[in-house]
Amino acid sequence: MNDIVRWTIKVSSETDLSLRTHLGAQGMKKGDLSRFVEDAVRWRILDETVQAVRARNADLSPEELEAEIEYAVRDVRGTYSAKR
Repeated sequence: MNDIVRWTIKVSSETDLSLRTHLGAQGMKKGDLSRFVEDAVRWRILDETVQAVRARNADLSPEELEAEIEYAVRDVRGTYSAKR
């Protein structure tokens, strides 16, 4: 977290109590709330991205999907090697 941005968010009292109880049970302190929220947001974005990719590729056969993955990996490796 190099550049820090302050958020103001609202959650229900129930959510606040549940989260603070969870953090306390894990031995976390008040400052760990920000880290927990940031991790949760990152996981949510990752999950939504994965779901979108799965939906986009739902009509591909396993063989077609594997070929697309292999092509992308070769392309990225080629780009990376060229930069070295």
